[in-house]
Order: sequence, then C-alpha cells, then structure tokens
Amino acid sequence: MSSERTEVQVRPGVEADLEALTDLYNHYVRETPITFDTAAFTPEERRPWLLSHPEDGPYRLKVAAAVDSQEILGYATSSPYRAKPAYATSVEVTVYVAPGAARRGIGTLLYEALFEALAGEDLHRAYAGIVQPGEASTRLHERFGFRYVGTYREVGRKFGRYWDVAWYEKDL
Repeated sequence: MSSERTEVQVRPGVEADLEALTDLYNHYVRETPITFDTAAFTPEERRPWLLSHPEDGPYRLKVAAAVDSQEILGYATSSPYRAKPAYATSVEVTVYVAPGAARRGIGTLLYEALFEALAGEDLHRAYAGIVQPGEASTRLHERFGFRYVGTYREVGRKFGRYWDVAWYEKDL
C-alpha cells in the first residue's frame, strides 16, 4: 500500500471477492501460524466458506476495500463456535489484514462493522483464539472488550513446532 490515507469502505463480502480473499488467506496459511490450515486453497475450495457467511444472520463476512482501487485490505468473520445446537448463540470471530495494510486501523474498522452488524442477532458471546505470541491481535481484541479466559498449550503443530492458542471472550 503506497498511501497512508487510502479511503476504506467496509461492506459485506461478495462472490466477486472470492479470489482476493483466498489470496489473502493463503498468505497466512503459507507464511504464518495464525491459521492452523497448512495447505493453500483454490478459490473453488474456499467458495463454501464464503457462501456460509450471508449478508444477514449471525455468520457474517465483512470486507475492507480501498475505495479507489477496490483492493481487499482485510476481512472479518463471525462463524459457528461449535456445531452442536446449544452453541447457537455463540460465534467465533476472526480478522485477517493484508500484509501491506497492517497497523493502519483496518482491523478496528472491520470489527466495528462486524459487531454493529451482529448487535441485532440472537447472540450471547463471541470467542477468539489467538496463536501465541499474538500481541497485535491481543491488543485489538482487548480494545473491543474481549477478556482472556485461558490458553490451550501446544494445541497445533505447524512449521515443525507446536503453538499455544490463547482464548478470549466478549459479551454480545
């Protein structure tokens, strides 16, 4: 990103975003432990994920795009926490910001839009897992009222080592 003053629009994710969203996610798959996926995806493989986040309801996909170029700068989702029916009022949330757009408030804009959209839904709690160390992600989540609830030690293996995941929750 060349301009620090890029105007950003946050909107629901749509099918036309699939390739850019897949490319963004694949960066984190290949280069970081942030996701425990270990193999890159094709857009077709990611289509069911995109379609599982409609424009309404508790499972949303918000996209931050540069107004001038429509370049995808990041996205945030709310997804089912677990499949069993009693978990229906809980969601897991996550944010991914494009590598060139970090530290510009994109994550904050995305979470503001996501939590505003979720405000009218029948939801009780949001959960976020943060691979350790995850200082920037921890700061973002705490800014939105998430509280630390515990750490799963060495719960995932990627890049030849084990990673801890700290879990946070937020009242909705």
